[in-house]
Amino acid sequence: MKKFLALLLALVLVLSLVACGNNETPVDDPTVGGEEGSDVVSELYAQVDEALSAQLGNIAAPTGNEKIGAVIISLTNPFWANMKACYEAAAQKLGVTIDVQTGTTEGDTQSQLDTLMTMADMGYDLIIVSPIDGTNLIPGIVKCNENGVKVINLGPGVNVEALTEAGGHLDGKITVNFAEQGQTVAKDMIARLPEGGKVAILQGLAGAGQSEGRTAGATEVFTATEGIELVASVPCDWDATKAYDTTKDIITENPDLKGIFACNDVMALAAAEALAAEGVEGVLIYGVDFTADARAAIKEGTMTGSMSYSSVKYTEAALKMACAMIAGTEYAEPIYLPLTLASVDNVNELDAWN
Repeated sequence: MKKFLALLLALVLVLSLVACGNNETPVDDPTVGGEEGSDVVSELYAQVDEALSAQLGNIAAPTGNEKIGAVIISLTNPFWANMKACYEAAAQKLGVTIDVQTGTTEGDTQSQLDTLMTMADMGYDLIIVSPIDGTNLIPGIVKCNENGVKVINLGPGVNVEALTEAGGHLDGKITVNFAEQGQTVAKDMIARLPEGGKVAILQGLAGAGQSEGRTAGATEVFTATEGIELVASVPCDWDATKAYDTTKDIITENPDLKGIFACNDVMALAAAEALAAEGVEGVLIYGVDFTADARAAIKEGTMTGSMSYSSVKYTEAALKMACAMIAGTEYAEPIYLPLTLASVDNVNELDAWN
């Protein structure tokens, strides 16, 4: 554990000290990895690899015969569309195959479950699941358990207590610390507000683990800081229109608002549009996922920052973990991916980061 914490600290140090770069690699190109991109980003990837390797342990090379599936949330969200591309690029790099499936829309819990229920009967060795909320995939996970299909939970958490009550279990978990994401954003925002002020949170979908964690982390920091007033924390269901309308409502009621934390970039960009439509300037806006549009908005100054982690390394680690588990390795503890905050201070140094 001490070694892992030291690696994470080293990664943070590198991010804080990197010199400016000017790499023109497309933002969401999943081929960008440790072998490509700027020297700065290559070094960051090396740091992430080391942190993940410390947790994954020594892993034998895949046989190429592994049959792996993945259920993600929705291709309508740029983050998950990029994750699908990164899964497929990682599989090609490792010499394995993966079938990435999804439900119809970001809030369609039943469609996502139907997808997993079908996949549970298709002979996969292992399926990686990223649920819309903590409980919607439980029947599908139980079916996988019954069919001898191993299950890894990536990202948004499955409600383990409810899963256990249903007679199911997870075989592994790889994720990021969602509460830490919210805490990091809140601390950065507060540092840019020396005189304090009013702030707001645009939540994602109620019950979604990533939204709840980010909201809880940010709320903890905001409410514990003297001079900061959290005036609104509103579920917007990951929806741009809802985030746009909610932002207009919040700024109408709080014209002296100083900052907004949206639990993903889709909503953060919508918040920026809403403020622009109202002629409001100077409000700090943060999102999560560091999508291509968010990167551009940060460079333009319409967003302040976005929480980031490498989708390239996330999916690659998940597939390495999957192959190891198919071969018999067990992971008693979750695997955590290191985080970084992309902001107006360092965005030009992260052009090749994916």
